Amino acid sequence: MLTDEEGLEVLVAEECLKLLATTHLGRIAVTIGAVPAIFPVHYRLMDGQVVFRTGAGTNLHSATANSVVAFEVDAVEPSWSGGWSVVVVGIAREMHDPVAIESALQRAPNLWDPGADAHLISILPAFLSGRRFVRAA
Repeated sequence: MLTDEEGLEVLVAEECLKLLATTHLGRIAVTIGAVPAIFPVHYRLMDGQVVFRTGAGTNLHSATANSVVAFEVDAVEPSWSGGWSVVVVGIAREMHDPVAIESALQRAPNLWDPGADAHLISILPAFLSGRRFVRAA
């Protein structure tokens, strides 16, 4: 087990992807007019990509158009005895292929739906980073 300078377990990419698949609420960090902004999103991990919906014309939709973004997910034990955090960095792109869109919606029909003009966004991870932590004795 590899640990960082803080004593947290460093997670390899495969473990990060497994953890990303276990939950469905994350936060995407984008830049809007040179100012950082963070939005909660309901997502699914599909074929190694983070996929979520956003409404047309929203700040999130505009900010994710072929932009480098950070995406973060975490979980903590109810007793606060341990948990993990995973960060994905990659380029967010709107999905345009009708077959891919239909497949994504069939596999995750309950993604938050921001309306009739919803767009599917995918993030292909260029970099994955994760840490597992436990409460000190």
